[in-house]
Amino acid sequence: MAVGQLVEAGLSHDAVLHRVKQGWLRRVHRGVYLLGPLETPYSRALAAVLACGDGALLSHRAAAVLWGLVAPPMHAIHVTVGRDARSRDGIRVHRTTIHPADATRRHGIPVTSPARTLLDVAATTPRELDRALNEAHVLRLVTDLSLNEQFSRYPGHRGTAALREAIRPEPKLTRSEAERRALELIGRARLPEPETNVKVAGHEVDLLWRAERLIVEVDGYAFHSMRRSFEHDRRRDQVLLARGYRVMRVTWRQLSDEPEATAATLATALSLRS
Repeated sequence: MAVGQLVEAGLSHDAVLHRVKQGWLRRVHRGVYLLGPLETPYSRALAAVLACGDGALLSHRAAAVLWGLVAPPMHAIHVTVGRDARSRDGIRVHRTTIHPADATRRHGIPVTSPARTLLDVAATTPRELDRALNEAHVLRLVTDLSLNEQFSRYPGHRGTAALREAIRPEPKLTRSEAERRALELIGRARLPEPETNVKVAGHEVDLLWRAERLIVEVDGYAFHSMRRSFEHDRRRDQVLLARGYRVMRVTWRQLSDEPEATAATLATALSLRS
């Protein structure tokens, strides 16, 4: 809690100091205290926002953790403010103006909207963008409209290019079309021809090199975009791995945008027999 909140609750400054000495209040930042011995998973995040004053918002990767888009920990806690403020120990301050529609609350903590959070993640931790974007869609925290609004609200933002690329419309490939592209790539690379759509350990797999015990599954957004499908696929992979098969997943973007690298990866995998 901030000192101002404690005073509003009826404590004098002397009473606050007394509770600090008694250990009931623990200083986290200047003018911000934890109440009692226990912390919630987000106590430090709220303390950082309170330390930065009115209008401050949890942002960037810290906001992505709060929204459940990336895995903890928060590391340095990022806070965005619309006025002059300085970073301090454990808090990275960003000074910029946030559109009112992108200022909200989660678990009682002022935070940037999921769409604005993704734009900031694109600028600072782009390696986590795809996962964060997928989670945001699965949790229904963003829409195509809310993401595209970011580009007009924040022209010149450093995350624009990466976010535009991440949300670039994907072709709605059917399973057969995706597999056809994979087989064409395998043929051009002169790799051994696999068996297709055969059952292994009770599961139908896309491509199988039986002697090499290698299975390749071709993922396309049209048929692997929901959490239920994602979790089913991972359970199936675990069964196949337990039976001694190696499982690789190839995406349509790898097939279309990175064919040489994808072919090289397949060739390496085929050269390594279990």
